[in-house]
Amino acid sequence: MPNFNAEEVTKIIRGRRSMFPAQFKENDSVDDSIIEEMLENANWAPTHKFTQPWRFIVYTGGGLKKFADYQAEMYKMRAEKNGTNFIEATYQKFKEQPLKASHVIAILMKRTESSGIPVMEEIAATAMAVQNMYLTACAHGLACYWGTGGPTFWGEAREDFGLEGEDMLMGFFYVAKPATDNWPAGKREPIAEKVGWIRE
Repeated sequence: MPNFNAEEVTKIIRGRRSMFPAQFKENDSVDDSIIEEMLENANWAPTHKFTQPWRFIVYTGGGLKKFADYQAEMYKMRAEKNGTNFIEATYQKFKEQPLKASHVIAILMKRTESSGIPVMEEIAATAMAVQNMYLTACAHGLACYWGTGGPTFWGEAREDFGLEGEDMLMGFFYVAKPATDNWPAGKREPIAEKVGWIRE
């Protein structure tokens, strides 16, 4: 039997929080070794038939500007192509927000279509991989959040991220050092309101 510390597991699960760019400490990079630990822990998520559908692209350093420029220019291109309203503030937000992070990690689900596994299970496995990253980042006292803005649901971005068939871009995981020592408080409605028991 493994010798786990149940209290510490409970503490980190209940203490995990999202923190956003306004709460990021800018120009103070997180060490790549911590990001690698997060990714390694992501790799240990549950996976039906061992398909391991999660894939990640890590942007840092000059890569952050590359990603920021990419999503800003694609936003502009889509507005022109689709005849939708172009909002300069949104364009600038796309160009600036990633630069506030230390690392931005693109989250991809790569489908193994021959596996016969429902797509929902592959989405769930990838989400559990992200939760492992979340817990690891928070255990290190880092500010982080999983966002699904920008290119996440833009069909034009699929080829750029190497997506085919039922593959999905599932958002972006932002990581930075926090600008404050005040860890966000959490709130949940009682679990008893969300559970039914059948005992006989």
